[in-house]
Amino acid sequence: MSRFDDVVQQLGITLDAQLRHLALTHRSYSYENGGIPTNERLEFLGDAVLGVTVTSHLYSAFPEYPEGRLAKLRSAVVNSHALADVARSLEIGPDILLGRGEISTGGHDKTSILADTMEALIGAVFLTGGIGASETLVRHLFDHLVDEADAKGAGLDWKTSLQERCSELGLAPPEYLISIDGPDHQRHFSAVAVVDGNPSGEGSGPSKKRAEQQAAAQAFHSLAVSPGPVTDA
Repeated sequence: MSRFDDVVQQLGITLDAQLRHLALTHRSYSYENGGIPTNERLEFLGDAVLGVTVTSHLYSAFPEYPEGRLAKLRSAVVNSHALADVARSLEIGPDILLGRGEISTGGHDKTSILADTMEALIGAVFLTGGIGASETLVRHLFDHLVDEADAKGAGLDWKTSLQERCSELGLAPPEYLISIDGPDHQRHFSAVAVVDGNPSGEGSGPSKKRAEQQAAAQAFHSLAVSPGPVTDA
């Protein structure tokens, strides 16, 4: 039983067992098992449910924001990386039914597969319990991402926010130290954000961009709670 199932129970949401199974069935598993139905239709539905729920929340929560800002906030929340991170936090990966090829290349932790499965599960919740159930789930899982995205500033990007913060404090732009390991088909990147000559944040992920963003986020928060540079009166 994954953390996803625990969350669903805690929220009082009913999820049809057959729809749950379908939502976890990747096409690679289907190909190896006689072409059984896959989660792709549920993914299509869940994407729409997620989009309208987040959009409605943004519209109500930020009445002063113009359309462009709202669109950027939505994109920061409704994207494959955000979906995959939510799926990882819910330990969904091990439950996904994958073909042998995907399993051998780390499919249970692939961003695209996790994101698609998360959308499929949202679709399954919608079909089982209607818009009320799916909205409850989406708001529970994604509202904090909306708040985090809004805190990133106009760029909605941790690297941009960190650079702006350094500028405000009179510091040089941050630098990033990158290291790579793992086989060619499963590269893993690590990044260290260096601010004013000091390592201030670390990050890792399947891409350089992802690792840098995590490092920048950590560095940004460390600067946010530390005093600015001392200046002469």
